Amino acid sequence: MAQATVLVGAQWGDEGKGKVIDILTKDVQYVVRYQGGNNAGHTVVIGDDKYVLHLIPSGILHSGKICVIGHGVVIDPKALIDEILLLEEKGIDCRGRLKISDKAHVIFPYHNKIDEFRESKRKQGKIGTTKRGIGPCYADKVSRVGIRMGELFDERYFKDRLESNVEEKNALLKDLDSFEGFPVEDIFKKYCEYARYLKSFTCDTTMLLNEALKKGDTILFEGAQGTFLDVDYGTYPYVTSSNSTAGGACTGAGIGPSKIDKVIGVVKAYTTRVGEGPFPTEFGPELMEKIREKGGEFGATTGRARRCGWFDSVLVKNSVDINGIDEVAITKLDVLDEMETIKICTAYKYNGELYYNIPGNPGFLDECETIYEEHSGWEEDTSNATAYRDLPENARKYLDRIKELIGTDIILVSVGKSRKQTLPYK
Repeated sequence: MAQATVLVGAQWGDEGKGKVIDILTKDVQYVVRYQGGNNAGHTVVIGDDKYVLHLIPSGILHSGKICVIGHGVVIDPKALIDEILLLEEKGIDCRGRLKISDKAHVIFPYHNKIDEFRESKRKQGKIGTTKRGIGPCYADKVSRVGIRMGELFDERYFKDRLESNVEEKNALLKDLDSFEGFPVEDIFKKYCEYARYLKSFTCDTTMLLNEALKKGDTILFEGAQGTFLDVDYGTYPYVTSSNSTAGGACTGAGIGPSKIDKVIGVVKAYTTRVGEGPFPTEFGPELMEKIREKGGEFGATTGRARRCGWFDSVLVKNSVDINGIDEVAITKLDVLDEMETIKICTAYKYNGELYYNIPGNPGFLDECETIYEEHSGWEEDTSNATAYRDLPENARKYLDRIKELIGTDIILVSVGKSRKQTLPYK
């Protein structure tokens, strides 16, 4: 295992990062979440137990590993405390192993309200936000009016900042939505309670991680969402509000780019996305329902049904370039077991020209024609395979073609939910 590895989703999120992180964690000392909020979920199945984690790195499920929530994450304190308590109920102790950046920004009730208002008032082009205040919190961060975790512990300073913010947000919401407003004192008291609970978890995580690297410890940086939900590189405006690409690990965790040794991408053997936005390879209704049910394609955070489509090699090849991906893990190959024919998108056609990239002109992904090549399916159960050689010949051919099209190595293939249903590539 490289000393510092970044793991990213190479599609629109929900690629199965939680399982891959869980597998890789055994070889590292630290697991770091570097962006996003509780608008994303990583699902890990261990035996008969299913864990869905929204803020805490899934490495917490391995005893002895230090898990870090970096300052690129925005934190809803109540959601975080609920997650800690849920893990403790299952016998997983977070104390001493969970570290929270004192520079991470905090989500407040007015962020949720603004998020909800904006989404409900969009007459067209809804983003598909989870309405959990993520975007408005990041907006406050960039506007330099946000409140960070470390500020919660100085009650006088915190109250001054909170009063200013609540006054501004109440005036805005009253004008826009005739909202009566949030009482400052109620929020202040509640968040002081949260602060008392979380204080022992909070520290300077930038110093912690850099000292760990100097000692030779190994670190796995985990992104939430996926490359094409990145605020800069995604299908804007249908994106999240942070940098979910590999570069976000440096800014969101506080380590220099020269410290990153490897980037691993996670992709499904097909494609999914949750919420609104363009999706060139999207299935028709009948196949959509079939793959959705077989793959359990429902959002870990919201329960929303995911949209499903063919593997898009143009999308993933661009993701390889954007992130500097060295290797990919391919998940959910078993979901395609019953398919007689499988398609791979190899190019887009727009105004008579072929494209192997995704330009920023409006409407491109909505209006382009997808160019496919067809592959014979294997129509065999792969879920019991214990080695790559056990896979049907057509399944191996399909994986080899993906590798060729995206121009990077495959390290493992997942054929089911459990840890043991994971095969090294060749």
